[in-house]
Amino acid sequence: MSFLYERPLPQGPLVRIRRITPTDGGAVRAVIEVDRRVGTAREAPDVPPALMAVEGDSEDAVMASLLPFAEDDAAVARLLASRGLR
Repeated sequence: MSFLYERPLPQGPLVRIRRITPTDGGAVRAVIEVDRRVGTAREAPDVPPALMAVEGDSEDAVMASLLPFAEDDAAVARLLASRGLR
């Protein structure tokens, strides 16, 4: 997994921007996810659900789209609520 951004939320979980496409060129697709099980074992294929996904021509382009949401606690809370998560 390639994490482009990571920070803790005030309640303890981590919000991350994760690249989901290979780094060998082509379009870049990335997602915002919240890992609510930080510090606990997670089976290899088990990843947190994507809260928002974008595709762009570069990592800079996807970061420009996702970072404002990932940096804002209220925006992360709204994304979680829109997915029925807490």
